[in-house]
Amino acid sequence: MNIKREDMNDSVSKAPRPRRSFIFTPGLRPEMFPKALASGTDIVCVELEDGIAPKDKEAARKSALALFEKEQADDGVERMVRINCLRDAFGLADVQAILSSNTPPPALMLPKVNTPEEVQWLDDLLTERGHSTRLHVIIETCRGLQAAIEIAQSSTRIDALFFGGVDMAAELRCENAWEPLLYARSRVVHAAANAGVDVIDVPYLDLEDAEGMVTEARKVKALGFSGKGSVHPKQIAPLNEVFTPTANEIMRARRITKTFEEADTGLVVIDGKLIEKPVLRDMYRILSIADRIEQAT
Repeated sequence: MNIKREDMNDSVSKAPRPRRSFIFTPGLRPEMFPKALASGTDIVCVELEDGIAPKDKEAARKSALALFEKEQADDGVERMVRINCLRDAFGLADVQAILSSNTPPPALMLPKVNTPEEVQWLDDLLTERGHSTRLHVIIETCRGLQAAIEIAQSSTRIDALFFGGVDMAAELRCENAWEPLLYARSRVVHAAANAGVDVIDVPYLDLEDAEGMVTEARKVKALGFSGKGSVHPKQIAPLNEVFTPTANEIMRARRITKTFEEADTGLVVIDGKLIEKPVLRDMYRILSIADRIEQAT
């Protein structure tokens, strides 16, 4: 049988997009949104949660949703809003405002998700309203980590899991460092891979340690992460470089996919190595991301 790109599982057919880096921009400062979009990042997230004081939540919500009343440019940058936790009053108010809007954000980031039912509830509300809004889920609590596999599969709207390392370290009562968080990171990667969605790592908080950030980014890439967050625009270019497929990786992916598509079999041998479907899915992912990056430059 000939294996084509459309024959792959959902993780490929969703046409992966670059999610190498993301940055937050405050909902209270709408004038910073265009600057964030021009920073070179793949994702810009308008912040309504941790970065906004309780007294400013309503103003930030109004300003953030007003941004999406205007038509957004087709510039390859993914736009989303991080709302408040669905289990508190601010989160419920965010959801109500989004459901009331005729121009909702294209995607929402959901913090502190504990159960798949929370995501399903929001999915049902968005579906009833007729919104096509996508979902990105942060795993940053012990309960969320325990239910990560079920959460990742709770909605077809989910495009990515995010690892919330700072809150996770606090919940686990461990140091916010590589070794203590390795199990938690691995579990989130497992859940994302099982659901065929991307997985994105927590930002590196030390702005003066560029080398440390790149080292950690390389480690999470090797672990299976698609990208990593940033807390400052100067971190974006190095992160993009780490998570961008190299010329050799792209060349190899093209060779493998071409060989598969021309072969009448479910596996091939290239350079003496047996290549099967799981590797092929990875190759199509590399090519899809490379194509999108090329289109954006």
